[in-house]
Amino acid sequence: MATVTLGDIRAARERIAGKIERTSIVLSASLSERLGVPVQLKLEHRQTTGSFKLRGASNAVASLSAGEKARGVVAASTGNHGRALAHAAKLEGMRAVICMSRLVPRNKLDEIRRLGAEIRIVGNSQDDAQHEVERLVTEEGLVMLPPFDHPAIIAGQGTLGLEVMEQVPDAALVLVQLSGGGLASGVAAAVKGVRPGTRVVGISMARGAAMKASLDAGRPVLVEELPTLADSLGGGIGLDNRLTFAMCRDLLDDVVLLSEDEIAAGIRHAYEQEREIVEGAGAVGIAALLAGKVKAEGPVVVLLSGRNIDMQLHRKIVCGEMPSISERAA
Repeated sequence: MATVTLGDIRAARERIAGKIERTSIVLSASLSERLGVPVQLKLEHRQTTGSFKLRGASNAVASLSAGEKARGVVAASTGNHGRALAHAAKLEGMRAVICMSRLVPRNKLDEIRRLGAEIRIVGNSQDDAQHEVERLVTEEGLVMLPPFDHPAIIAGQGTLGLEVMEQVPDAALVLVQLSGGGLASGVAAAVKGVRPGTRVVGISMARGAAMKASLDAGRPVLVEELPTLADSLGGGIGLDNRLTFAMCRDLLDDVVLLSEDEIAAGIRHAYEQEREIVEGAGAVGIAALLAGKVKAEGPVVVLLSGRNIDMQLHRKIVCGEMPSISERAA
């Protein structure tokens, strides 16, 4: 069975050195007091382009041949992968086309457009956008670099796990965002490869958690994509998933789902107590701790995965207003 190894992740780190930031990790006094164990926050939302996605995109682009670079790249995205791929492609002078559904927030579209990528809005789900990707691969010869189910993407995201284990070598628990599984499988492979006894728990939203539904079913399944504060965690995992489903099944110790109110509480806590602005997906680790859905007996590392939130939405949340479904999809 194909998989991504610790060796692949270490090679990715060498390949993307100088193209990404080694992000800081800081102790959360408020969460440490609440849990009774040290809780460290990995500030990956401060990564260039505002999310961890730059790691995988940079590794994937750097792995292309000269001929593939000349053809250009295409991907489906809920926003952050598209922004990262647009950035990586721009540095190489490459064409990039990003296909997205109507659920992707406007602020993420604007940033991708600013980086010079072409944007295609197709349908109401990541699966709809993927159909356009496949058409462009067939008709225009573009190289597909998907947001998660690709060995170079997974290995690039796994470099985050290497950093975590270097910064907190005695970590007992790592909380990682779970969507299509690129981040979760890469981080888990790195963490387990370095310290097998460390638990890795995937965190997602209750509204449309495709990987959780697939893990429960024992195979990839279709799940309706719904508006959510954790919009970056939306989308399916693909019925023909080659890597991330099996890796998440084999490497994750548990999966936790959160309500919209719990995600909003995580965003508020990050701002009020940690002085950090994070998007809904970026806050789910904090949210899981606040909701008491994760227990730990030793040092905890929480990944803050992204900051690309619409600031009007952020202001409403921190002021205690719960946005409507339509606003979450705006």
